[in-house]
Amino acid sequence: MKVFTKNQLALRNGRDKEEIWVAFNGNIYDVGSSRLWRNGTHYEHWAGQDLTEELKDAPHTEKVFEKFEIIGKLS
Repeated sequence: MKVFTKNQLALRNGRDKEEIWVAFNGNIYDVGSSRLWRNGTHYEHWAGQDLTEELKDAPHTEKVFEKFEIIGKLS
């Protein structure tokens, strides 16, 4: 599986490049298919970031990531 740096992840924010990615627990997910991430934002969260710590404030569990493809690992 391909490994990406935080800087590479940051570019996949829906603005700098077409991809919309987020990281969680070391995995990088492509969330571009979700209407909730359409512009690279999801409520007060932004794509291109590691959301591991932010999940504890979310109204959903980590199971939400099961519907997205893992496209790499965060280094």
